[in-house]
Amino acid sequence: MPLRRARCRVRPAVRRPLLCALLAAALLVCGTAAGTVYVTARAQDGGGPAVSSAASSSVSPSASASTAPGADVEEASVEPVAVPEVDHDALLATALAEVPVEDGAAFSVAVLDVGAGDAAVYGSGRFETASIVKVDILAALLLQAQDADRGLTARDKAYAATMIRDSDNTAATELWKAIGEAEGLDAANERFGLTRTVGGDGLYWGLTRTTAADQLVLLRQVFGDDDESELSGASRTYVRGLMGRIAAGQDWGVSAAATADGSTDSSRGGFALKNGWLPRTATGLWVINSVGRVTVDGRDRLVAVVSHGNTTKAKGIALVEAAARAGVSVFSS
Repeated sequence: MPLRRARCRVRPAVRRPLLCALLAAALLVCGTAAGTVYVTARAQDGGGPAVSSAASSSVSPSASASTAPGADVEEASVEPVAVPEVDHDALLATALAEVPVEDGAAFSVAVLDVGAGDAAVYGSGRFETASIVKVDILAALLLQAQDADRGLTARDKAYAATMIRDSDNTAATELWKAIGEAEGLDAANERFGLTRTVGGDGLYWGLTRTTAADQLVLLRQVFGDDDESELSGASRTYVRGLMGRIAAGQDWGVSAAATADGSTDSSRGGFALKNGWLPRTATGLWVINSVGRVTVDGRDRLVAVVSHGNTTKAKGIALVEAAARAGVSVFSS
C-alpha cells in the first residue's frame, strides 16, 4: 500500500502578552517515518532544543522543559490526508509502449492484482473471443445448473473437460446449445456483470464479441470469493481445476507472465488459463486471445489479453505473451 501523505494544519496558539514577548514559534515539517509526519517547533530566539513529536502524541516533557516558564504553548495538530491514487492505467500504457505490434494488428489488456484489489485496463475495443468464450459457456452452464438446484450430468462434465482442457469445438457446440446459445450466454453475463459482451449468431459461438475489461470481470467470477461471484464455491473450484490442467501445447499466452523470464515452468510460478485462436476466413488474419490467473511469488494476478489482425498464429502468440508480461509487471514489487 502506498504511504499516506499528511498535511499539517496549524491551529494558532493562544495569544498571551507574556508569550508574545518571549518567543514566536516557527513550524517546519522535517520528515516522515512509517507514514507519520513529524513537526518541529523552533524558537526564533534560538533558545532551547528543538522539539519533535508524532502527530498522535501530546506535548512531550522535553518540549515543556524547553519552553520559558509561564509560557502556554499549544502544539500544532497534524491531520493525515489520502495520497493521490496511482494511475495504473497510465502505468500499463507506458509498459505496453515497449511491446512490438504488427501494422494492422490491435490488442487490449486488463490486469487485476488480486491481493491489492488494483486493476488496470488498456484499450476498450471489442474483439472476437474465439475459444476463450468456452470459459463463459461453462460458467453459464454451471449458473443454470445452480438455478435448477442440480449438478452437471456425466455428459455435461465430459463435454466440459474436453472443451476447456483440449479446446474441443464439438464439445463447445453441444454445451452452447445446452445453455440456449447466445440468449443463454447473454442472460448469464448480465448477472455476471459483463456489459459489452454479445454472444455470436447461431452456432458461431467463436464470434462472440467481448472486451478485455469484460473478460477480467468474468475471471473474477471464476477466481473470486463468495461475495463477488454468482457461482458457488464448488462451481468455481470446478472451472479453476479444468483451467489449471490445459493440454500440452495449449499452455502459452498469459502463462508467460507467471515467471520473470516468461517460461512456463510451473515449479517457479503457477497459472490457470484458456486460450483462443482463430484465422478469419475473409482476411486470413488471426484472432489470438488468452485469459487466466498467474501466480508469481505467491501473488495472484488475473490477466486478459485479446487481439486480432495478426498475420500468423505465432506472431499473435508473441504479442499476447509480451502484453501479458508487461501487464503483470505494472503490479510487481
